[in-house]
Amino acid sequence: MVIVIETERLLLRTWQESDELPYLRINQDPKVIEFLPGSLTMEQVREFMSHENEQYYTKGYTLWAACLKETQELIGFIGLDYTDWPGVDFTPFVDIGWRLGTQYWGKGYATEGARAVLNFGFNTCGLDQIVAYTAHANIRSMRVMEKLGMKLDSKADFAHPSLPADHPLSRHVLYRLSKEEFEKFSLSRYIL
Repeated sequence: MVIVIETERLLLRTWQESDELPYLRINQDPKVIEFLPGSLTMEQVREFMSHENEQYYTKGYTLWAACLKETQELIGFIGLDYTDWPGVDFTPFVDIGWRLGTQYWGKGYATEGARAVLNFGFNTCGLDQIVAYTAHANIRSMRVMEKLGMKLDSKADFAHPSLPADHPLSRHVLYRLSKEEFEKFSLSRYIL
């Protein structure tokens, strides 16, 4: 286990075997998977964790296990992910994402962790732009994106390539944030 990012209340770290069951439980909650194609199996959880740890060691960033600093309890993930979808105009890209258990919603954990992840992505990994995407109906995630200073790219709506075109979750919105915009937004939060 490698702790990569520490915030006031969170630790973002690589995945470990003891995360399997808690992460599986998070991905069985109907509210958590409302805007996802479905729940995950234990095999999918293990594949996800293995892939994310490998991505960290090859790219320097990943969707990290997010834990409460005080208790070390796994609450989900927050991090960065590299994606290269054939046939989608804006790929390849690095996106920021989060998925937390419902008992941790509304406490500011996603925003807190995502701010630290953006800082890491821009200032440690040297990324120029980070995007975020979600299904059109996922207002909660869009609110977090906006709290982070990300801007909706209204011309970049797209059909998620992993879903059939007629699937109710197929249409997605895209938010963008450049390093320069992140720095201006971060500075403005302290000036106000």
